[in-house]
Amino acid sequence: MAGKDLEIAIGEELAKRRRDAGLSQEALAENCGIHRTYVSQLERGLKSPTLHTLFLLADALEVSPSTFVRAVERRL
Repeated sequence: MAGKDLEIAIGEELAKRRRDAGLSQEALAENCGIHRTYVSQLERGLKSPTLHTLFLLADALEVSPSTFVRAVERRL
């Protein structure tokens, strides 16, 4: 597994779950206490979230971090 593939898979799963939750990037970012441009960078696979940020995102999306990670694994 190449490192960039992981970032892409995280971004795709994040974008899907955010849209399914009916949230804009700005709303998700606000719920997590992070900047909207960072959410955009995550979704485009340009950045990799820290474990702390992953937990914040999962909480805001009302999913367990382990469920989110399993979904990312399936994308790889």
